Amino acid sequence: MPLDYTLIEFTSGLNILRGRWYAAQDGATAPCVIMAHGTTATISMGLEDYASQFQGAGLNVILYDHAGFGDSDGVERQVINPWIQARGFKDAFLHTQNLKELHNGQIFLWGDSYAAMLVLVVGAFIEGLAGIVAHIPATGVVNIQSSTLKADFDELKTMFEVGDLSEFEAEVIGPLPVVSADQLNAPSLLKPIQAFSWFITHGGRFGSHWQNLVSKATPNTPVPFMPHITAAFIKVPTMMLVGLNDEMIHCNPEVQKTVFNAINAPKEFHVVDGGHFGCLYAGSSPFKKAVQLEINFMKRNSQIM
Repeated sequence: MPLDYTLIEFTSGLNILRGRWYAAQDGATAPCVIMAHGTTATISMGLEDYASQFQGAGLNVILYDHAGFGDSDGVERQVINPWIQARGFKDAFLHTQNLKELHNGQIFLWGDSYAAMLVLVVGAFIEGLAGIVAHIPATGVVNIQSSTLKADFDELKTMFEVGDLSEFEAEVIGPLPVVSADQLNAPSLLKPIQAFSWFITHGGRFGSHWQNLVSKATPNTPVPFMPHITAAFIKVPTMMLVGLNDEMIHCNPEVQKTVFNAINAPKEFHVVDGGHFGCLYAGSSPFKKAVQLEINFMKRNSQIM
């Protein structure tokens, strides 16, 4: 399917985020899906294929690069900070709300991998969402428990909305390669060979603007930035789509299921073949299945049929 989009940009904190607007044929009467990639990937490394499919199914799409990655500006380049990226989703939502004449007011958040974890957090903070799609979510290595869940949620929400992240010392990993074929001599952030294969193939595309370099800075806030804290407070329809035999350590299926079970809103849980990256290969069977499941979910939970 040919790509048909216009370029967009919007402000998030001190950063200018850039991406694409994929207009549906009947865009003014259709919902809008806000999409962002996972760890370090850029908009042309797979998600443009999803955006094009969603557009063809009658959905508007905003697809953008996180701060400091791809085409987006960033005070820090190639640095993952979950709070900065989550606030990017909120600002993308506010930007989309202001485009009232281009969609019907129903807005979905869609995140892939690490960004799927982000939408399961920030989706509990944003009022007025139509729904959430967590695509192959990296919900964590182990389950965490809270004996003061409501208080922790309130503190996390306040921190998200008005907190000064500079007040907290950050745990920093890197800089180091995103992927590597030689973990002994050049260890990387993402270790499975499947990650290396996908990133080198898709990041190697002309114009991807991907760099095989990353740092991860996680502020040591009193409450951890995790969907275990927010899942029970999600109010909108939520879909989690996970990969069978996912090779990524942060996609522990037991943790994914725990987070899903905690969601009290209408929800769907689907499994696709191919591990973590199978459905990110355009045209593959896992890709086709994931696309159709996600289109069906968003249509069922909006005014488009």
